[in-house]
Amino acid sequence: VAASVRTSLGPRGMDKLMQLSDGEVLISNDGATILSKMNVLHPAAKMLVDLSQSQDIEAGDGTTTVVILAGAFLDACGTLLEKGIHPTAIASAFLKASEQATIILQGISKPVNLTDRDSLLNAVETCLSSKVVAQSTDLLAPIAVDSVLGIMEHQNATSVDLRDIKLVQQVGGTVDDTELVRGLVLHKGSTKTAGGPSQMKNAKIALIQYCLSAPKTDMDNNVVVKDYAAMDRILREERKYILQQCKAIKKSGANVVLIQKSILRDAYNELSLHFLAKMGILVVTDIERTDVDFICRTLGCIPIAHPDQCLPDKLGHAENVGDVVMEGGGSKVTKFTGVRNPGKTMTVLLRGSNDLVLAEASRSLHDAQCVVRSLIKQRALIAGGGAAETEVALQLQHYAESLQGKDAHCVKAYAEALETLPYTLAENAGMKPIHVVTELRKQHKEGIKGAGINVKKFKVSDMYDINVVQPLLVSTSAISLATETVCMILKIDDLVIVA
Repeated sequence: VAASVRTSLGPRGMDKLMQLSDGEVLISNDGATILSKMNVLHPAAKMLVDLSQSQDIEAGDGTTTVVILAGAFLDACGTLLEKGIHPTAIASAFLKASEQATIILQGISKPVNLTDRDSLLNAVETCLSSKVVAQSTDLLAPIAVDSVLGIMEHQNATSVDLRDIKLVQQVGGTVDDTELVRGLVLHKGSTKTAGGPSQMKNAKIALIQYCLSAPKTDMDNNVVVKDYAAMDRILREERKYILQQCKAIKKSGANVVLIQKSILRDAYNELSLHFLAKMGILVVTDIERTDVDFICRTLGCIPIAHPDQCLPDKLGHAENVGDVVMEGGGSKVTKFTGVRNPGKTMTVLLRGSNDLVLAEASRSLHDAQCVVRSLIKQRALIAGGGAAETEVALQLQHYAESLQGKDAHCVKAYAEALETLPYTLAENAGMKPIHVVTELRKQHKEGIKGAGINVKKFKVSDMYDINVVQPLLVSTSAISLATETVCMILKIDDLVIVA
């Protein structure tokens, strides 16, 4: 499992093309995505898949790194076990080494201030450099930084909820047409069948959750009509009922109506759309139930569950609401801008030439946002390009010399396993891995703590000079999670299959 994702590490890493069981095709080089789609049968291999998922939740980035580390640690364990060292002794030494590694990483990290925009952008650009959409980094990095900082509650917040950022995907155009909207974007345009408006200035927005159509009884029923007069009466009552509902909306002062999807009966019918269009109200239909909370927080409106509750204090306000045609795609979206009292939410309108590019751009942007979130959780940066791992390996070997017996042997093996990362990075970039790792060790011994692999110029250079940095949380969580998983696997001595 570790070998399968190994080639996708780093900016020169390869992408994986996966054909899923339903025939769908997926292109990605995000470790968590690749592993989650793999059909893994062995229970221990499943633990590695879960490991990449937990790294995805904790730090969001470094999902490939964590699996490669776990694979390297397991290899080291194999060698130690052959030498006759007991599994529990290896596990305790590895945990000791992991704690020491975290302390070393904290020692070499540089504190970062969230007002220092350049440092944040450097970290995000390092994350995006290994993605399929790397050529659009200049556009996506500022979007990731601004969207996450925009949803922070206050300057000293220690975490943010990325669910407050909505990614709206639209096929058409290129990734370069992606934009950050300080407001709201809905997947579909306004309903035009009855000739209603498609643009609205100084919008007062009502989100209704009841149905603008003729009422139905709870039980299944049939109305038998004998003559035309009775039929006219039914239609007249229906018309009157719907008109009253539309008048209640108009009376509240709303000029934009969002209608939630309904399962039980039609959420709207042609007649209600006709009345609303006559009243000059812009209508957007089929609002998903799951989006209601986000819409209410963004626009500051309150969902209306019954026509009697249509009151002015339940409306949201925006300067401009209107349809925007997506160039290259032909579809429309509804855009709300200039929201009067916006909540702490952001919307990103993602564009891409096809579904594959869109899906990968969405995953890459999510990873980039996770990098910013990691920096909010733990405000420190370390050098990328295998520099941190080489420094930790070097210092762990010094630490091993201060230990005695089996522990010293195990910690040394642990330190050597950490060098798999720079080795793999060099290998994927088409460099000579042994030469590179030796050069790295030499420079770190000389005290250049930022020395790492510069894959663009095929040489070892100081990562801080070329702005290749990553959040401290990504590396510390990768090392501790990988070590925990390996220790768990080490302590298993038998596989019992219960059919």
